[in-house]
Amino acid sequence: MSRSRAGDPAAVRDWVRAARRIVVLSGAGMSAESGVPTFRDAQTGLWAKFRPEELATEEAFRARPQFVWDWYLLRREMVAKVEPNAGHRAIAAFQQRHPGRLAVVTQNVDGLHQRAGSPGVLALHGGIMEDQWLDPPRACCTASPPQAGRPPRCAACGNLRRPAVVWFGEMLPARELAAAEEAAAACDLMLVVGTSGVVYPAAGLARATRGRVVIVNPHESDLDDAADAVLRGTAAALLPGLLEE
Repeated sequence: MSRSRAGDPAAVRDWVRAARRIVVLSGAGMSAESGVPTFRDAQTGLWAKFRPEELATEEAFRARPQFVWDWYLLRREMVAKVEPNAGHRAIAAFQQRHPGRLAVVTQNVDGLHQRAGSPGVLALHGGIMEDQWLDPPRACCTASPPQAGRPPRCAACGNLRRPAVVWFGEMLPARELAAAEEAAAACDLMLVVGTSGVVYPAAGLARATRGRVVIVNPHESDLDDAADAVLRGTAAALLPGLLEE
């Protein structure tokens, strides 16, 4: 398929109407209009002197579990204060009108797609409002609720709870990645919304699809060269019109 970067919203609306299967691949820009700080923008106050990579690895958590846990508590408090924006709601409304026709694949951990009402969201980097066990849980870990603390832990063996997000050096969740790859391979149209296109393997989904690729982003991205159309604008401004039928 030849690639063009002519950004015509009317043409993209026609592509949406004609597409049997659509994938929305969303990144940090999708949630920026809701007031969610990016991973690096969340470095404020005490945390400004630390690189994100120092706070988002298993090694960092094992070395300073309370310190890293407290940083994620701050991020959770930020996320809890925001709401899905018009872009999130437009996607969810389209899915409700057309069950099974549009799949959401997101690099975001904020859960805003889910809160807007999107079903079956494929969260490639996990969810910041959820926890999981640091080490494989033993029978004692699941026999009773975790002991409260920063972080919580198994009262019997001491296994720690950690944020259920993908840290640097970790693999993406296999089920979600496989489902995202399947959706990308089968779609007629992929809307790449608010992502820089530099984080793989998520960015590779846009290059692997045989369907049309539309970039929705106010800024240039590393995926612009793979696009059939580039629309310079934000998710909240453009998606309601693109997904309106």
